[in-house]
Amino acid sequence: MTETAARSIDAIKDIRYPPAASGSEYVSGAHGYAILLTLFLVSTISQVDRILPFIMAEAIRLDLSLNDTQIGLLTGIPFAICYTLLSLPLARAADRGSPRVVLVGCILVWSAMTALGGAAASFLMLALTRFGVASGEAGAFPAGHAIIARKIRPERRGLAIGLFAMGMPIGAMVGFAAGGAVADALGWRVALIGAGAIGGAIGLLAFLVIGPMLPLRQSTANGDTFLRSSARLLATPAFRWLFVAAIAVGFASAPFYAFAAPFLMRVHGFTASQAGLAFGLLQGLMGIFGTVIGGRMFDRAVQSGSGRVLGPPAILFLIASVTTSAALFAPLGWVAVALLVPGMLSFSFMLPWAFGAAHLVAGKGKEAQATSIVMVGSGLMGPALGPLIVGLVSDAATAAHIPNGLALGMLAVPVASIATALAMLIANRRIAAAFGRR
Repeated sequence: MTETAARSIDAIKDIRYPPAASGSEYVSGAHGYAILLTLFLVSTISQVDRILPFIMAEAIRLDLSLNDTQIGLLTGIPFAICYTLLSLPLARAADRGSPRVVLVGCILVWSAMTALGGAAASFLMLALTRFGVASGEAGAFPAGHAIIARKIRPERRGLAIGLFAMGMPIGAMVGFAAGGAVADALGWRVALIGAGAIGGAIGLLAFLVIGPMLPLRQSTANGDTFLRSSARLLATPAFRWLFVAAIAVGFASAPFYAFAAPFLMRVHGFTASQAGLAFGLLQGLMGIFGTVIGGRMFDRAVQSGSGRVLGPPAILFLIASVTTSAALFAPLGWVAVALLVPGMLSFSFMLPWAFGAAHLVAGKGKEAQATSIVMVGSGLMGPALGPLIVGLVSDAATAAHIPNGLALGMLAVPVASIATALAMLIANRRIAAAFGRR
């Protein structure tokens, strides 16, 4: 057994009731709830700012004279590049320094850039503002998870991660529903400016509620560089397969969110408001259910001691691959929306499981690092190439006069969902083996 694997197994065995690391200050009661509520709001506005171009894609495309390939580029590559360049160093700063400072700084950056996007007059200008939004959001989840690791007791950490992650589907619901309504009534520019202003206010709230956090003093610090430490973590079989699952889910989720609303509008005649309300409301409801129930189930799975902490989300992804495929060729709009629901649920349900398992394998004091690596996996190739591939297939099918060309491109979603499930099942076996059971 390698030294890296031995350290990972020790971390897994100690995860159930680990002592607080130096620099951690577990809180409870009103302060604990206030922190979780604030982190929920941060996650929500983060997703709103990220999702708005998806629901407003048609309005933006017409106003700036773009094609589907440019829309795919706009919604994918900026985030992929910035996550790659900035997520890891921002996670390093959150683990070793003050995650509160990192989080608030990131919120203010992405909120300002969201507002500036409302003034964009060209594809290039809008793309640059999306780079800015991605630069801020790259550090939000790692810093938030570092705050949870220091402030929330381990036996409630899965639920805390789930509540934090619940902001993503709620943000998607708000972004799709409110974004579509505002875009129809006032235009896409007003929606971006308003979202940026709200984000700035939430950033100030986070600064006040979370309170000062001292740098983490780690007795195990050995002077390793962050990249070397990350490489050692990826050398662990369990984490490596988690990373593969993260890459696969990026190829499933990015095209799903980028093109689901345009698909409903083009194929089934939905307006932006109708697509946003139907898709956004269901996504929000599935998100609440998935993240909260998923978080509680993950806590129970860890406490059981079996080490099998990824089976349920893997099974759900297999189911979603079938229903999403059927949705793309359903004859009626309401049937298509209903068949997309398991896919919506799968993306939210997996969040506390995936991040919780990553923290479990990485060990104490490396939660932000583990989160960052998982986010790099899910935010790099999938968001960069997934929407682009769908856009290219759609444009090619349209040029060849093939009906429902967008649906053909979106078949990438169920294929990637199957790959996600298989990778999670392998990671599940690796983690269980570390507990000494197969």
